[in-house]
Amino acid sequence: MKQPNIIATILTLTLLITACNKDSGSNNDGPMHEGTEILKDPISKKANGSFRIMTYNVGAIRKFTNADFYKDGKFQQDVAIEAMKDMFDFYGIPFTELMAKDMWVTDFGLGDFEHVGMGGIFWVNDAEYGYFAHAIYLLPGQMIPEHAHVATDFPAKHESWMVNKGWVYNFSEVGDATPDAPVIPASHGEIKSKNFVVQKVGDVLRLKEMETFHFMMAGPEGAIVDEWACFHDNAGLRFTNTEAAL
Repeated sequence: MKQPNIIATILTLTLLITACNKDSGSNNDGPMHEGTEILKDPISKKANGSFRIMTYNVGAIRKFTNADFYKDGKFQQDVAIEAMKDMFDFYGIPFTELMAKDMWVTDFGLGDFEHVGMGGIFWVNDAEYGYFAHAIYLLPGQMIPEHAHVATDFPAKHESWMVNKGWVYNFSEVGDATPDAPVIPASHGEIKSKNFVVQKVGDVLRLKEMETFHFMMAGPEGAIVDEWACFHDNAGLRFTNTEAAL
């Protein structure tokens, strides 16, 4: 086939993909625009004049429920890991040997992993040099219990976050109440943090004030968030729900 015909075929496919995306109305821009992320330039021209079609995931994250996560009332961590791996696959994140070894999941003892829980991995948590790097994994609609970090034998934890995939509601007790807040799961109970912003891919936010309450809740396609902080001491965690524990 001659090159002009190849180019024509590629352009036809591009128009079809664009039309499908417009019909679905899906993107990844926040609560008013739910859906999959759209690749803006599906065709890449190489230096030699040939073309390469770039592909992306147009599927959907499987929705796991508590019926999957609990058996006879016991939290099934292996199923929770599989749910996280399904999200990684959706976002094209490789599940590495280190993740298989060190990644953890928790429902914080509240028995509602579908709505309240998280996965994570501590890349580094160094008491001597006082720094911490963490990946936060949240399934669709899942929230971390509201909490604060207080001083122990170590200084109170200060932290910053950057969203890598998806988006989150980032809540803080500092600031006026934000309207149109998402519903907080009944299993969590009351919260102190009423101010929030929608934090999107590439946005970097930091804890507003030391030892203040805060939490995140993922959007409908889950979220992967990087966290950087000083040393994390579990003894300094304080949860609003006193039954929650890490």
